[in-house]
Amino acid sequence: MTDQPAPILRLAFRPFFLFGTLFSVLAIGWWSWWWLNPTAWVPYGGVIWWHGHEMIFGFAAAIVVGFLLTAVQNWTGVPGLRGLPLALLFGLWLAGRLLISFGDTLPAEIIAAVDSSFLLAAAMAMAYPVIVAKRWRNLMFVPILLVLSGLNITSHLAISDDPLLAMKALQTAVLLISLIVAIIGGRVMPMFTTNGLMAAGIKITKPEPKRWLELCSLLSLLLVVISSLTGFDQLPNGFTVSLLAFASIANTVRFLRWGFWRTWPVPLLWSLHLAYMFLPLGLIALLLLEVGLLNNTSAALHCFTVGTIGGMILSMVSRVSLGHTGRPLQPPKPMSLAFSLLLLGAVIRVIIPGWAPAYSNVGIGLAGIFWVLAFGIFCGCYSRLLLTARADGKPG
Repeated sequence: MTDQPAPILRLAFRPFFLFGTLFSVLAIGWWSWWWLNPTAWVPYGGVIWWHGHEMIFGFAAAIVVGFLLTAVQNWTGVPGLRGLPLALLFGLWLAGRLLISFGDTLPAEIIAAVDSSFLLAAAMAMAYPVIVAKRWRNLMFVPILLVLSGLNITSHLAISDDPLLAMKALQTAVLLISLIVAIIGGRVMPMFTTNGLMAAGIKITKPEPKRWLELCSLLSLLLVVISSLTGFDQLPNGFTVSLLAFASIANTVRFLRWGFWRTWPVPLLWSLHLAYMFLPLGLIALLLLEVGLLNNTSAALHCFTVGTIGGMILSMVSRVSLGHTGRPLQPPKPMSLAFSLLLLGAVIRVIIPGWAPAYSNVGIGLAGIFWVLAFGIFCGCYSRLLLTARADGKPG
């Protein structure tokens, strides 16, 4: 078709998956080097804020937006964002990354306004097809994106006046993105598992969702998000411990019903399941933090950031990129190594700083190297797919 835009602008997953993952390689590579070899570099917001903010609102938010604005086309039947509107949305994201990393001499208000506009625009782009098609079930993602944008704005506004609030906003954003993972995971993982194993010749019955368990899992996780924004230390310890214990149990039971032990023959499945497993493990880590058996908040949070978010993103972008470019769901062979490296890095990033703090630098350095290698492999294997037209000739 002559009116087709360039392949990179035909659906949102293309630019955001490619450049979001590439950005994470550069950001984590630089962060790991800086952590082990500190320099005088002081970006907007400070180095610690920059690292947290950019991995949440730079990397993870890009992938979430790319996924949602692609999936909403299937959910509603309304054509997805493409062409110039998609280019403008991507430009907002890119401008935010450049200003935060290199625009520290500009007024903070300009940097915050540009960066915050990305998620606001993405929420509007998500709302349009849902409202047009009246598929109200999917409208839930619009307020989630708006809350995520609010947390971003809060983190910007609080940088100078209340650094603790700025970091609390980032922590809450991590848990909110984990909630998004839990919602989407409940929708796709049972189906992916059943279809993937049947394609591999393994018979399995798709587990029927238990409404009470879904409610317990997701509502308890939502309460954890709200409690994080309030501040776990501002709530009665008994309430926080009970909530985290309940959320841990409910989300573990929910995860186990999907049958992860059957997935070993299919890399796109075992990588997905093992990454998702870090969500209940992260809740357990927060619980250990509350009862005094873990003294490192960063270790607990990186269970979510590297394990849940990073692992799920790597597995999902590998699968979605194949399906939406008209190719069989067979990832390139190096991706099995990429999945393994990232998940191993998540274990190292949590265990060593959490329980062997004397070796924290080693753990952080190794986890950073494994992240760079894992997402670097993805970029190397998938860049051509994302930059060229679908293999089956269909639009998208």
